[in-house]
Amino acid sequence: MAVLCNQSAWHPETGEYLFETLARRGNLVRIFTPEHSLYGKLAEGVDTVEVSTAIEEKDLADIDALVVELQDAGSRYSNFTSLIYNTFKRLKASSADTSVFIIDRLNPSGRQIEGTIGILGLPHRHGLTLGEVANMFYSELNARFPLHIISANAEQVNRELLAWTIPPFSDFAGLFTSTFYSGQCLWMGTNVSYGHGTNRPFEQFGAPFMEPLFGKGLSPVSDDALHMRWTRFIPAYGLYEGETCFGYHLMSIPGLQYHALNHALRTMRFIHDTCPEFRCGGLNWYLEDATLMNYIEGSISWKDTAAYIKAEEQKWMRKSKKFLLYGDEPFRIK
Repeated sequence: MAVLCNQSAWHPETGEYLFETLARRGNLVRIFTPEHSLYGKLAEGVDTVEVSTAIEEKDLADIDALVVELQDAGSRYSNFTSLIYNTFKRLKASSADTSVFIIDRLNPSGRQIEGTIGILGLPHRHGLTLGEVANMFYSELNARFPLHIISANAEQVNRELLAWTIPPFSDFAGLFTSTFYSGQCLWMGTNVSYGHGTNRPFEQFGAPFMEPLFGKGLSPVSDDALHMRWTRFIPAYGLYEGETCFGYHLMSIPGLQYHALNHALRTMRFIHDTCPEFRCGGLNWYLEDATLMNYIEGSISWKDTAAYIKAEEQKWMRKSKKFLLYGDEPFRIK
């Protein structure tokens, strides 16, 4: 047996990580961990392999069963999403009859959806659990290896620990991260900091070159579902390490629906039009959509862009119904 997990695979009943429990039973031969998860040797006598985009076929060849327990973030930007997809492709291509067990978890971003459908067939915020995403990949790849999805309702940990209690990765700081992640993650494709290296990643953004906007009455497009305040921060590491960044802190208003992607797109358009130093050449990797890129660069209107996003979200709502494993359905903000 092998296990693919990170720090979220900890269980209050046993006080152990999943790999500790399986290693103690004596049938675990390999532990796969995503990048930036648990580090070093994890269990005596068991190989630990860090993986990024896929598990290699050679590391699956001697495995009868692969157990997966990851806390996903609810957005297609998550490395876990592409990791599952690419691993499924490897398993389909191999001759091994490896059984895959997905221990499903609740989606910290809930059932709300946002955005347009990208390369993996998912919108920017998809509203599915990782088990449901795996169900979709398995179907669309026409895979034949045995796949078992263990319900999120079957695990007591999902009743006792909220989905963001143990951060799935270091920048997923807590409750409000999921509110902003599907929009604020786009800054990673620009020269604006998303708050990496601070205690509020994805809740604030800024850059040294945005200083001329500070205190001049200029602000990005407002949104009824949140407050935006001017702030300054100095990242301890990452982009603009040790430099003062001028930007905004996003503060969600409880009970109001917020479309993080739409707001981020309009904010980026404002920064593009206002700050000549703004660079967004890396955005194509995150957007996977020429229409959205054209809007940010100023060649099409928000009215046309919003209508396009709405049509894509409606398309995803119809498609996603085939892969749902629980009673509630994804929804879009109208």
